[in-house]
Amino acid sequence: MYLHNIKLWNFRKFGTDGSFILDSPNLDLNFTKGLNVLIGENDSGKTAIIDAIKLALKTHASEWIKPEREDFYKNSKRFRIELVFKDITIEEAKNFTEWLSWEGEGENSEPILIMYYESTKINDKIVTFDLKAGLSEEGYILNSDAKEFLKATYLKPLRDAKSELIPKKASRLSQIFEKHEAFKNKENDHLLIDIFKNFNSSIASYFKGLESDETTVLSDLNGKELKDEIDKYLKSFYDNSKETDIKVSEAKLRNILEKLELLVKDEINVGLGTLNRLFMSSELVHLNKRDWDGIRLGLVEELEAHLHPQAQMQIIESLQKHTDIQLILTTHSPNLASKVKLENLIICTKNYAFPLGEDYTKLKRTDYPFLERFLDVTKSNLFFAKGLIFVEGISEEIIIPALADKLFELREISNSLTSSSVSIVPIGNTAFLRYSKIFLRTKLPHIDIPISIVNDLDLRPVEYAYKYNITEDKLLAKNIITKYNPSDFIIQKKSTIESQSIKAFISNFWTLEYCIAMHPILRRILFKAIVQCLEEIRADNYSGENESKKGIKDISLLNFERRWDDFIANKSDEQIAFDIMYYFIIDKKEISKSMIAMYFAQFLKTDVIIREDILVRDNPIQYLVDAIKYATRND
Repeated sequence: MYLHNIKLWNFRKFGTDGSFILDSPNLDLNFTKGLNVLIGENDSGKTAIIDAIKLALKTHASEWIKPEREDFYKNSKRFRIELVFKDITIEEAKNFTEWLSWEGEGENSEPILIMYYESTKINDKIVTFDLKAGLSEEGYILNSDAKEFLKATYLKPLRDAKSELIPKKASRLSQIFEKHEAFKNKENDHLLIDIFKNFNSSIASYFKGLESDETTVLSDLNGKELKDEIDKYLKSFYDNSKETDIKVSEAKLRNILEKLELLVKDEINVGLGTLNRLFMSSELVHLNKRDWDGIRLGLVEELEAHLHPQAQMQIIESLQKHTDIQLILTTHSPNLASKVKLENLIICTKNYAFPLGEDYTKLKRTDYPFLERFLDVTKSNLFFAKGLIFVEGISEEIIIPALADKLFELREISNSLTSSSVSIVPIGNTAFLRYSKIFLRTKLPHIDIPISIVNDLDLRPVEYAYKYNITEDKLLAKNIITKYNPSDFIIQKKSTIESQSIKAFISNFWTLEYCIAMHPILRRILFKAIVQCLEEIRADNYSGENESKKGIKDISLLNFERRWDDFIANKSDEQIAFDIMYYFIIDKKEISKSMIAMYFAQFLKTDVIIREDILVRDNPIQYLVDAIKYATRND
């Protein structure tokens, strides 16, 4: 059996002001049988989902879990948790016979277990009813035996693994071992008890000054002398009949288990990361018990706690192989998100949770292996953002943040990319539809994350045909160039991309660099960046002895102004833009676009530019400005 669904009403972040409608839960979330990973920005409800399951089912650990005032959504007086279990085997069903419901008809009907947990506040006093199950709204109370089969294994965030693993009364390790088949129901007849009795007998013999055979005298009589000293005082306080008995403790199984310590063999003074892995290994024992007819459900918060990225990936790869158990994890780690199969991820945002399986998104089956192949650590930060800007390549990834910072500095936008928690994700190609469909839902509610897709028009200007002696008709036929208004082409592109919270922002001209080159002010900064790139390339390639030619010269020493004036002389805006593209970006292929973008972003930050210099009339980079505004909710 596995936890198939959870519904919440007015619990933590999941609620509606002043209403409680049983047919309209505030969260309705399905889980998969194996691994489920809750991801999303902070305070998005990940822990609330874990805590709701934990509150209803309780855990194998000896911890007191009860409702708190903070569990009630705002000023609500009642919250409800509903859990649905499916794939119940005959062996498992026998534990819940009187509480089972049935799904389907005739031979196709299958048993399911629907459980309810509620709490109310009456005069600010919290009142709860016990865990119930059944088809009716209230259900029937489960007895303690049935509830024992429903307990989950829970690992809290920032767990103190060292404290949990050391010997002490009621240690977590002793609790884990005590419930394992190796020790369960063997409190009086376990082999360890006999071993411990023999050990205590040896301890007693030592303090008598004898070997364990009780006849041979020890060479070391310090223990006997110590006991004799104590006995002397004890007899003087009572009478000569009193004598001490020294032993480790009573030979009870629980006492023995509380003295055990779990270590990594041949390791000394291990760090928190190793201890964390050791602790998880011991806790997950509950999920692999033999002859166990209850749920095998593990709840792990912040799996990445104290683990370096490589260890995180190794652990998540291992856990994904255990398809016979169910795990519900939370994480803030892009490393983990990049390794988890897309269908096992659940995005938490805006007080709701969105599974990414095939039944819930508009992703095609073939999209999943593609995205899992290319969703690396860098791109996986998209799962934790409150806004997204998808771009084609590294140039946009470098330039857009610099432009956004400048717009924020000039108060053209009130929220920066950072304060808006916006991530810029370079696709590296034009597979925007595959990535954007991660966020497209097959049914309501939709994911309310503003997503800007920045895309080049990719229609070369007519000069391109002249330069390469290609007939204009041939290029027009292939939609490679246009000398007409490209608005129809833009509308067509947008129609294939835009849906729900996704908007496309298409350049009015050829490429990003060409649009900047068309800008009356920014083209100068772009040319300046190119000049600095050429100087860096010259310096890198220089192998002579002239000290004045070694190193990269500052732009102020490169006669930039004169070179700029000479370059733009007697040229139209279109010709300036095309010449910048052709002479420096196309022909001089040794200048990488990323290097140009790096210097352009640097100069954009340092050059004195006022709002009117960027937001010119018929602005060729207006699509970038609009994309930033939308993603940061400044539109």
